Amino acid sequence: MFRFAIKAGLGGSAVYYSKQEGIWEEDTEKVYARYATALKPHVDSVKQQIPLDIPALPSSGELCFVTKHYYNEGVKNTIHFIHRLPCYAGQWAKKGSDAIKQALDGQPVTQKAEPAATAAASPVAKK
Repeated sequence: MFRFAIKAGLGGSAVYYSKQEGIWEEDTEKVYARYATALKPHVDSVKQQIPLDIPALPSSGELCFVTKHYYNEGVKNTIHFIHRLPCYAGQWAKKGSDAIKQALDGQPVTQKAEPAATAAASPVAKK
């Protein structure tokens, strides 16, 4: 219960402060620009300490486009999966019934073990 309270508190505070910053409103480009300018000195200091090239932050227009694109692709694929779910369920049921039939038509385990036992006993009998 205590663990849930901590998680709920962290989640609630994250939503509260993101609402205060204006992330959930229409001025997200202003928020993005404000954070980009605020992080620029830190990114520059990291660039000086690490000899790797860090790519530039994408523009807010590119970021919005990419986010919308992948969100829409996820929605389309989810709807396609739900549309095809009866076909998938039929295929899975057929595979399951075929596997069960194959398992039931196979030889019992005791019959498979007997030839191995006789084969192991026959070299001893020859000696």
